[in-house]
Amino acid sequence: MTMKGIFFKSFFSIILLGITTWYVWDLVNKGVDVKWYTSGGLLAAIFFSLLTSFKRTWAPITTPLYALAKGLFLGGISAYAEIRFPGMPMKAVSITILTFFVMLLLYQLRIIVVTKRFRSVIISAAITIMFIYIINWILTFFRLSLPFVWGTSWFAIGFNIVAAIIASFSLLLDFDFIDRKVGRAPKNYEWVATWGLLVTLVWLYIEVLRLIKKLAIRF
Repeated sequence: MTMKGIFFKSFFSIILLGITTWYVWDLVNKGVDVKWYTSGGLLAAIFFSLLTSFKRTWAPITTPLYALAKGLFLGGISAYAEIRFPGMPMKAVSITILTFFVMLLLYQLRIIVVTKRFRSVIISAAITIMFIYIINWILTFFRLSLPFVWGTSWFAIGFNIVAAIIASFSLLLDFDFIDRKVGRAPKNYEWVATWGLLVTLVWLYIEVLRLIKKLAIRF
């Protein structure tokens, strides 16, 4: 596992994600209903994530497939956001990229040190947030939802801010994972590291997009 390998695999995966994102976005602009693309992409991305988690030797296959599937999901939600709030997706992308480099700088300068306690706190917080989203997803089948997940109250905005902060700090865990595995782990772990970065960056982008949307609606 090398830094060079991670860089090129991450670049390749982002290109794959961008291709399917653009494809679905273009369909929306043509008036096509992309609900099944968006939902199917999300479910497929979750499936490939689980496979990567439990079968890391499969990462060279499941990570690119995850990127393609997640692009279908992002294309749908981003295109609809652009229609309602022009320019919003690009703002979310810019903030995500800026946050990535800020967290990388904080990590490299050891301003924030990833300890076992720090790692356990962030992982616990991330799991809690994901659990809340899963509950909300289940409730949608009964035409219900948790108001602080989709609402625009100050509490809902606060929840979004906390989720975005946890997603940002999760990048530090990705950097730490790479630091600990470079030169030690097998070559296929470059794909595992790439998958971890993609998952976190996509999560951060979605949280930022939702936060900007809530603020735009409220103000």
